[in-house]
Amino acid sequence: MLCAFDRALIAATAKGLPLTSDPYGEIARALGASRAEVIERVRQLLEAGAIRRIGVIPNHYALGVVANGMSVWDVADERVDEIGARIGALDFVTHCYRRPRHGPDWPYNLFAMAHGRTREEVLARVAEIAALAGDAVRAHDVLFSRRILKKTGLRPAAARPEE
Repeated sequence: MLCAFDRALIAATAKGLPLTSDPYGEIARALGASRAEVIERVRQLLEAGAIRRIGVIPNHYALGVVANGMSVWDVADERVDEIGARIGALDFVTHCYRRPRHGPDWPYNLFAMAHGRTREEVLARVAEIAALAGDAVRAHDVLFSRRILKKTGLRPAAARPEE
């Protein structure tokens, strides 16, 4: 159960942590709490599963990484988990996940997002993935991003009274 402080903490971090040398201290000051209290409550919320993880969501475009390609793979079903784990471990792959196939027009069951500064760089990285996957792959393609979509952090449901 989330208390009023938990809801205030989640609301204070919903758009991300402040970009300062002491983000938890800044949140604590805004909430009228100590830095230690904020960190401890975040730790408890993580342990309880109320917060899944805390991570960075970079704006690749602002970093100069403007070519982004979702590579899609038709991988033999008996090897998709193994191949997916190997692809997901590559440092240039930010998302790698299994999805169901959709009929003869969409045979792909493994998706891996690769980033680069140019399309050629992304295509070279997709070639690395293909070499890694070897004969487990029957077909693949690359879908390039045309624009960045808005990325957001946690958005809690409407506040509920304390229980």
